[in-house]
Amino acid sequence: MSETPATQWLRKHKVSFSEHPYTYVEHGGTAQSSLELGVAEHVVIKTLVMQDEAAKPLVVLMHGDRKVSTKALARQTRRKSIEPCEPEVAQRHSGYQIGGTSPFGTRKVMPVYVESSVLTLEKIYINGGRRGFLVGLSPQVLIGPLAAQPVQCALESNP
Repeated sequence: MSETPATQWLRKHKVSFSEHPYTYVEHGGTAQSSLELGVAEHVVIKTLVMQDEAAKPLVVLMHGDRKVSTKALARQTRRKSIEPCEPEVAQRHSGYQIGGTSPFGTRKVMPVYVESSVLTLEKIYINGGRRGFLVGLSPQVLIGPLAAQPVQCALESNP
């Protein structure tokens, strides 16, 4: 695979990772990538760009089979409200195309929050900076070099 800002960031921080290309399907999400990679959707982590009441961006890392409770996230991060960014706004903040957003090597430095149970997994698969490309790595990278703050804001996804 060719380099992305995410893989450059990982290499710069001497993070060990594996590369996992898959066939990107529009609106396929983590269900599609987990199916192709043969892993549980729970270990495929979504990178979501959101904004607070002042339109300040932030990144949330969540299990592929869960949704984010924006109320719980706002409460835990001491904000009045949090909502998803519009796709074009998220792309402007992250520098990545929707469906290819990685928390590594973003255009803007944004606070990163991670669902605390993600940190208990042995290995996670997270976007490598391009549609159809995940990287496999230890979740400890999220709280180490990335400095993500653990939160508890997961909601069960409706089947």
